[in-house]
Amino acid sequence: MKLHDLRPADGSRKARTRVGRGIAAGKGKTAGRGTKGQKARTGGTIQPWFEGGQTPIHVRLPKLRGFRNPFRVEYEIVNVGRISELAETGILDAPELAAAAETAKAPAKASKPAPVTITPDILAAVGLVRSLDKPLKVLGHGDVTRPLFVVADAFSKSATAKIEAAGGTVHVLEFPGGAEPDDEAAPGAPAAAAPAPAAPARAEKPEKAPRAEKVPRAEKADESDTTPDEVSGSDSEKGA
Repeated sequence: MKLHDLRPADGSRKARTRVGRGIAAGKGKTAGRGTKGQKARTGGTIQPWFEGGQTPIHVRLPKLRGFRNPFRVEYEIVNVGRISELAETGILDAPELAAAAETAKAPAKASKPAPVTITPDILAAVGLVRSLDKPLKVLGHGDVTRPLFVVADAFSKSATAKIEAAGGTVHVLEFPGGAEPDDEAAPGAPAAAAPAPAAPARAEKPEKAPRAEKVPRAEKADESDTTPDEVSGSDSEKGA
């Protein structure tokens, strides 16, 4: 075998199809592009997002403006005017208060009527609230004609003002985002962790003894100036 005998394996290489070289070649005349049309022309490509002329999807879809607040709280709402109307009819009165009013026959002195207690359960029982799964908020539309003690999760400013102006009271159950902060621990809540013990104080180091005072250099110089004769003379005087 020589170099000119080398050939690629059968079927491993395929010759490029030459188009537009006559009918006998099999790809002549239209060269496999069909008859006329956009795709038969040079550069006649269609963009992937083209939908044939119909309204494209980016125009059909609406423009979603704004945003959805993930912290939004859905309330069950009721107006103070509707509560006051039902309170006037006596539907919202407690059973024991209604029985006491019927049994009292003797004329009594004019006094302020007792406030009617309003809770979410009572409002749901009379049909003012559809569900108790959502927090209840009292709004200020309407007038309040008698004192009310209203218990709810939230109140508008106008509702609070109207209830208090009629001699009533408002009581907030809890904040929409969680439990109302309270200084006292709720019953059944785990006890607060005991404070960590204070670190032991470091032992105080004993005070160092004061150092001896240094003799000034001038005094040392005076002592060094005395001669041996002077020292012997002073000794003889002491002996006499």
